[in-house]
Amino acid sequence: MAFRGWKWLLLLGRQNTLGKVWRSRRGGPSLCWKRCCHWSAGKSLDPEVRAFLEENTEVTNSGHLTPEIRLRLLTPRCRFWREKPDLWPYGDPFWAIYWPGGQALSRYILDNPRVVKGRSVLDLGSGCGATAIAAVMSGASQVLANDIDPIAGMAMILNCELNHLNPFPITIKNIINSEAGNWDLIVLGDMFYDEQLADGLHRWLQKCIRIHQTEVLIGDPGRHQFLSHSICSQLHKVIEYSLPEYTRQENYGLTSSIVWSYQPSNSLE
Repeated sequence: MAFRGWKWLLLLGRQNTLGKVWRSRRGGPSLCWKRCCHWSAGKSLDPEVRAFLEENTEVTNSGHLTPEIRLRLLTPRCRFWREKPDLWPYGDPFWAIYWPGGQALSRYILDNPRVVKGRSVLDLGSGCGATAIAAVMSGASQVLANDIDPIAGMAMILNCELNHLNPFPITIKNIINSEAGNWDLIVLGDMFYDEQLADGLHRWLQKCIRIHQTEVLIGDPGRHQFLSHSICSQLHKVIEYSLPEYTRQENYGLTSSIVWSYQPSNSLE
């Protein structure tokens, strides 16, 4: 089965596998900037992993909402677009796709730098790191990228290099259900693919807002799992973007992606 077939399975429901991983990796103690980072500026990558990622991804900035950002992604010109997914040695490369929700968040931040300028930003489920990169480009004072896949963390460092940025701090801990971090802004895209994970996100984001008055922005193209979740009653639509044709083809009919502001009522526990 080609990688494109793997991606179709992901969109239909194989994402539950990743959801289980998120749920199983419980968060530890409260995170702070100096203690939570597995990678940071100056951290070297494993040469073998670097070589593999550079050989099996393509550097591209086309077909997406943010041509300003160059990324290493899996594209039809890559070997593993055609190879059996089981031959990829590092687990399912969810990070190697620039998902529509992340594209919308990144576009919004680049167009509205005031949203992040001078603020601390957590990019939750960062994947390829595009939204964290957009936050750095737009003047955020501190950026932390979080993804549970260590290979995603390595790919983010490569993507920072592509965009002539010093790597931002990265953590691969599951921080959902941990103590609420003191962030000015949390951004997350395409994370509501599993009901139990979505429930955990809902509770944790509420806690961050209640304790620290954190602002939360969510990117999603309107998948059923997202629109059917109770969190939608607490969302305010910020902006909707029409997706480029290439991204539409990659995502089997999705034509737009939306940035939502999460504003839970004070009565929520």
